[in-house]
Amino acid sequence: MRAMSAPKISLEQWRALLGVVEAGGYAQAAEALHKSQSAISYAVQQIEARLGVKAFEVQGRKAVLTPTGQLLARRAKALLDEAAGLERAAGQLSAGWEAELRLAVEIIFPNRVLLPALAAFGEVSPHTRIELIESVIGGTSEALLSGRVDLAIAPVIPQGFIGEALMSLRFLAVAHPAHPLHQLNRPLTPNDLRNHRHLVVRDSGAARDPRQQTLDAKQRWVVSHMSTSIQAVAMGYGFSWFPEDKIADELAAGTVKPLPLRDGAERFLTLYLIFADRDYAGPGLLRLSDLLRQTVAENCARKQAQADTSKTTRTRSKRT
Repeated sequence: MRAMSAPKISLEQWRALLGVVEAGGYAQAAEALHKSQSAISYAVQQIEARLGVKAFEVQGRKAVLTPTGQLLARRAKALLDEAAGLERAAGQLSAGWEAELRLAVEIIFPNRVLLPALAAFGEVSPHTRIELIESVIGGTSEALLSGRVDLAIAPVIPQGFIGEALMSLRFLAVAHPAHPLHQLNRPLTPNDLRNHRHLVVRDSGAARDPRQQTLDAKQRWVVSHMSTSIQAVAMGYGFSWFPEDKIADELAAGTVKPLPLRDGAERFLTLYLIFADRDYAGPGLLRLSDLLRQTVAENCARKQAQADTSKTTRTRSKRT
């Protein structure tokens, strides 16, 4: 393999050139970088001499970037940013921060909670890669049991693991407002539902248990993604139970409407935060788990505030 040639320009020399650009002159750059003006000037001269280019030209009393200098300045900034990022990453790794974290998260977990938590973690540790498995029922347990993930959010804690309650989800039975079930104009029974198509999301685990189906409907569509199921219901092709958070937009738009079930119109499910091995969790994993708890708490507080505001508005409306 051919040996890599050593760079002609050092990072300090690129830093000097960029310092002149950002500070607006040699004297200002020398002050900002805590160097002598002659050292800054010499560094820029070395860049020009070794690369055979002209980075600055004098206009009046100011040194202005040439078109070539503008290109050099842009690339120098990218190079220095990359070097600084590499140093931060090395520092995190030397302190025990993980290079990669693997998560299995049930698809019913709200994205408006998950994604801000991942984004906040990215601010803390931008060089830690995240691998996210969006799983369903048995798939989450399998990911934990097989050692494929470091952390999971699931409604069931597999045997041998310990989980903590993270949040409770409210499920609603819904269909399109024009669906025949809404036209019955009375409380619905399980027999009413059995005569219509039920939309179900497939268990992502290898060992699927057919007994997990709670309703023996005559017609059923089993799909792989919840978004497909929600879209099918919103288009009038059947009914299903969904987490309220997942269909907030459809409820607001009126494309789905809660079914007036006599029993079971709403269901509640607790999701748990489960470590693959809490004793060996690194600082990155612990920080991510803290951020997940924080975003869940913020989401719950926001929903409670909205509910209180709505209740106050209804009360005032009745009085008037």
